[in-house]
Amino acid sequence: MKKLLVFAFAALTVFTTNAATIDTAKSTIYWQGTKVTGRHFGTVKIKSGDVKVEKGQLVSGTVVVDMNSFTATDLEGEWLDKLNGHLKNEDFFNVKKYPTATLKIKEVKGFTVIADMTIMGKTKEVTFLAANNGKKFVGTLEFDRTDFGIKYGSKSFFKSLGDKAIDNKVSLAFNVVLK
Repeated sequence: MKKLLVFAFAALTVFTTNAATIDTAKSTIYWQGTKVTGRHFGTVKIKSGDVKVEKGQLVSGTVVVDMNSFTATDLEGEWLDKLNGHLKNEDFFNVKKYPTATLKIKEVKGFTVIADMTIMGKTKEVTFLAANNGKKFVGTLEFDRTDFGIKYGSKSFFKSLGDKAIDNKVSLAFNVVLK
C-alpha cells in the first residue's frame, strides 16, 4: 500500500498541469512607440487571463487586454488627453469598436513563446521571450502595428512624412502575476 501511495504521488507530481488565473491588479504591461522626433510610452491593463503551467513551465494561456485602459505616462494635462484620445480613435486602436486585444499562447519552447495576437479583429502569430519566477512571468514582445491595420503615420504607407513619421514597431514589456 505504501508503494502505491508513493507511486500515485510521484505520478501526480510529474503529470500535474496547474491552471492559474492572472492577478490583473498586480500585473502590468508597459508599451513604447517611437517616432523620428522621439517616443511615447505608457501602460495598458490586463482585463482577464489564465495560464496553464506544467512542471513549473508555462504551457498555454490566454490574456485579454483592456484597450480602453491604454494610456501614456510620459505626458500630462492637455497633451496627455490629446495623445490618449488619438491612440484610442480610428487612426490607431479604435477602442470603441475593438475594446479588447488578446494573446493566445500556443507553444512554449524554453523561454520562447509562440502566440496568436489579435488586435482590431486581426490575428497575427508573434514570438517573444518570457521567463518565470514562481507565480510571476516577465518578458518583452515587439510587434508591427501595420500587421493589424494601424497605418497612421507609417512611412511604409506614406512616403512624404519626413520627421512626422511614426515607427511601425511597438514594444511591450510585461510583468504578469498569477493568483
